[in-house]
Amino acid sequence: MEKNISKPIVEKIDYNSNSLLDFENELNSSKKSEEESEILFRYPTIYIVNNQIKKKPSQFSVYVGETNDIKRRTNEHLQIDSRDSDFWKKIKNSTNSEMFLIGHEHFNKSLTLDIENRLMHYMSGIEAVTDISNKRANQQGDYYTSDELNPIFELLWDELRNKGKNSKGENLFPPINVIKDSAIFKSSPFQKLTFEQFKAKDQVMAKIEEALNRNKNGQLILVTGEAGTGKTVLLSNLFYELFKSSAADSENVILRGKTESLLVNHDEQLKVYKQIAKKLGMTDKKNPYMVEKPTTFIKNHSSKNKIDVILVDEAHLLWTQGKQSYQGKNQLNDLLKQAKVVVAVFDPHQILRTAEYRSAENIQKMQLDAAKNNNLVTLVNQMRIHSNENTVKWIRNLIDNSRISPIPNDDSFDLRIFDSPQRMYDSIKAKSQNKQNGISRLLATFDWPYNQKKKNKLDSKGYWNVKVEDFSLPWNLQLPVHKGIKDLPWAEQDQTIDEVGSTFTIQGFDLNYAGVIIGPSVKYRNGHLIFDKTASMNKNATQKRDGKIDNSKEFLKNELNVLLTRGVNGLYIYAVDDELRKKLLKVQGDKIK
Repeated sequence: MEKNISKPIVEKIDYNSNSLLDFENELNSSKKSEEESEILFRYPTIYIVNNQIKKKPSQFSVYVGETNDIKRRTNEHLQIDSRDSDFWKKIKNSTNSEMFLIGHEHFNKSLTLDIENRLMHYMSGIEAVTDISNKRANQQGDYYTSDELNPIFELLWDELRNKGKNSKGENLFPPINVIKDSAIFKSSPFQKLTFEQFKAKDQVMAKIEEALNRNKNGQLILVTGEAGTGKTVLLSNLFYELFKSSAADSENVILRGKTESLLVNHDEQLKVYKQIAKKLGMTDKKNPYMVEKPTTFIKNHSSKNKIDVILVDEAHLLWTQGKQSYQGKNQLNDLLKQAKVVVAVFDPHQILRTAEYRSAENIQKMQLDAAKNNNLVTLVNQMRIHSNENTVKWIRNLIDNSRISPIPNDDSFDLRIFDSPQRMYDSIKAKSQNKQNGISRLLATFDWPYNQKKKNKLDSKGYWNVKVEDFSLPWNLQLPVHKGIKDLPWAEQDQTIDEVGSTFTIQGFDLNYAGVIIGPSVKYRNGHLIFDKTASMNKNATQKRDGKIDNSKEFLKNELNVLLTRGVNGLYIYAVDDELRKKLLKVQGDKIK
């Protein structure tokens, strides 16, 4: 039986001691407000303090907190914290700072901590919020009223939206679905971990502390798992935990004063991590390479001056040979020489290029060595694809076994095959225009020419296009980008609905609905998929390693794996190869939508 949850009380007040006192007196003078006064001043409460940035009035600095005594806590912030904290100094001297004071009759310590954590998670995904000053993560386990967290939070957010408009009609609190589309929200360290992730985090933190306490060097902790198993959220959480624990006032004597960096060899993911670090005040002049690409980090660090902990997301993208400005032979080995501990998130089925190649023996040895030292952590639960088990099995059977089975019935996931790329694009565009559906984009295997350094002389606008008969759409990263959104990941930029994404822009991210054009490099012959490197334009995948080793089939298969595992609520497929398209349409049967 559903509980009848009352609305939270949300009051917007100018942030100073006098305003809070005046507000309490106003409540106490009205019998009708006695209950509200009791809930706000005698129960645990949550509060959001915000300050508009003068030079950028549509942007805000924010603090989220919880307390058992809002009057005492307000005085502490304004009288004590303002001595040392830049945020509270600005708040104290500001004429436009506000507080949203939040109360509920069911609030207890655990519930307020959980809501505080979720508010920080949501605020981190709001574009108008430039920084969040209270950065503690307070994820709670089960407690007496934990089942009320979701309904109370939804009601709370509605109330914040009602009270959050300023005189210009701007609202600090956008609709929830807009926030949830943000890559920062999806990768936030405030994302509530599953039991599997929480257990993995504890294991990794314990191994890091053990290695540092024993003064070990070059320790590798390997985190493995298929696409969509929550590896990035785990790593983001670890990074933030290490950052907090390394602070000068940290209670963790092992991690206090230690140094950490997060590296990723992917431009779009790097944008997200840099934005997270900036919003949470993690950037440090003493460590300008706290969030960076591996090559830049390696070039600017010496093995004589070791960093304590390096976290590597998408470690399967690390180079295993010299390339461009990287003159070494193996980036992971170089990082192990430059750090006491390296935590690497690794999925061998997402290796896409010759420069990233590792033999099966090398991968097996890396995993066995980690396991031998109890340094291997594996995530198995699918977190991305919101479908039943049969749909996940269908996708995995197609990718892993190159077999096409009948498409299962699944009311929770929209899996469909199209007989026209234009019709698929129209469906994706329609999904994207409905903001309730979230971000949806078109993707394709790299089977059409693209050169980022040159314009296409055969196209009137100079674009490199994905072309199938009469259908034509530009590849990613070509359409003009509005200045205000250039730092957002590719999929979050509005103009990209009229582009076709690739693994270069979508790896590591998810979409609500993903429309995938499977190009001519993937064919269907004699009852199974085959991969035709002669039809691929991805030279990084098809060229031989050292002129000898040909892993093109493996890399093209991995490319398909990345593209087909991006959709959260839906996957649309169009295949260029006639036989593949006919087979896919056949197994869809009368389930065409």
